[in-house]
Amino acid sequence: MNQHHDPSGPATDPQITLRGPAELADALPYMMGFHPNDSIVLVALHGNHGRFGGRLRLGIPRSPREWQPVAGQLAECLIHGCERRGSRPDGIVVFLCQDPAGEETGLQVMERLRPLAQRLRTACGALDVPVYEALCISDGRCWSYCCPDARCCPPEGTPLALPGTSVMAAAAAYAGIQVRGSLRDLEGRFAPAAVSVAQEQIQALDDAGAALVPRILEEQGRRQVAAETLDLARKLVERMASTPLAGEGAAADVADDRLITPREAALVILGLQDRETRDRAAEWMEGPEAPAALRLWRALSRRCSGAYFEHAAAPLTLAGWVSWSTGDEPGARVALGLALRADPEYVFARLLHQACNEGLDPETLRSCLRRTRDEQPCAAVPDAPGTPETAVPAGSPGPPGAFPTLTLPGATRRRPRRVRASAAKRQRVSVRNRPGAAAAAARTRARAGMRSGRHGGQRGGRDGR
Repeated sequence: MNQHHDPSGPATDPQITLRGPAELADALPYMMGFHPNDSIVLVALHGNHGRFGGRLRLGIPRSPREWQPVAGQLAECLIHGCERRGSRPDGIVVFLCQDPAGEETGLQVMERLRPLAQRLRTACGALDVPVYEALCISDGRCWSYCCPDARCCPPEGTPLALPGTSVMAAAAAYAGIQVRGSLRDLEGRFAPAAVSVAQEQIQALDDAGAALVPRILEEQGRRQVAAETLDLARKLVERMASTPLAGEGAAADVADDRLITPREAALVILGLQDRETRDRAAEWMEGPEAPAALRLWRALSRRCSGAYFEHAAAPLTLAGWVSWSTGDEPGARVALGLALRADPEYVFARLLHQACNEGLDPETLRSCLRRTRDEQPCAAVPDAPGTPETAVPAGSPGPPGAFPTLTLPGATRRRPRRVRASAAKRQRVSVRNRPGAAAAAARTRARAGMRSGRHGGQRGGRDGR
């Protein structure tokens, strides 16, 4: 789910007047930064002139039985989110975007989604915020669910303007706003390869897991694995930085994939499952190393195929953080949304996603990471065996090397689960080089061990990620 809030601009800001449903539909990609295919989009309107405010996106649920609860949740989230920003919306515009499937036509898509549009209108009205317009966008046309006038909203739909020819396109070009393809295109840059063509990478992950598990179950071994992971990740970032981008989009991704061997990818992916290691990698979020780090996190996300799909939450979250830190909010929302799809309980992604959606300034987090990096550069990965843990001063933002705590409206934090040491020892079972159960057991132990924390005698569970 994506939500974005625009602060009220001064009275001298340039204004664009959109006339009619067709111009509203043409403006949607410029409001979102991409074409939101297969999506519900709600946009808040403020004031007598209908200034755009918060906007929220969610994939259209496949089952109509989910439409009613989803409609209520979306309406409540958008309206209450705007209220937290200080301005309750005066109205809402609803967009339903979905292309036809199979023999279906755009008109049939519009009729199929009509009950969803009605539920969204009812849910917003129940919170005393009217829906001024509800549009369906499909197959290059748009339909209004609110306007009965066939002169402006014909039954066969209104064709969308050619790309770059609408009023909003001209204004966006003047402001330097770009539309970077569809949501499907953006998500495709993080998508893992099919299992049938990713067997070499899956085998490398199995082998790396079998080798790392015995080490990460011991405290000193876990520290050494963290140091090795960061060292290898740094080398890969430098390798990316020294290799110019080979084109754009898929062509660039293929070239980046060639720069990383399956073994290197496996070691870094598994190493990033440790929370402190991941947080140290999050320090590469600005300056000349940020673009190369983003390329690395994106490439590692594409390596998490098959049973390792959940492991992509770490590199996807790092990709979202770098994108947000460098001002690419649409890209950040896409990456963080995919991270939550891979692991809905991934707290780091949830907090960053909410912070981005609440319109917080990433500079606050960047400054915390800079301070942690400058004051305690080696706290999480000691150079020599037997190095004592660095004490955490009173009033410090968190444990050494940890990402600063985010305090957000509505965010809740649960206590991490306690895991007895004997339970960890029982997990230490010999791993044989055979597919199936042994490989799955290795993955399970790797995830359990690499997420373990050392603070307060507790080991972090899913909530400590």
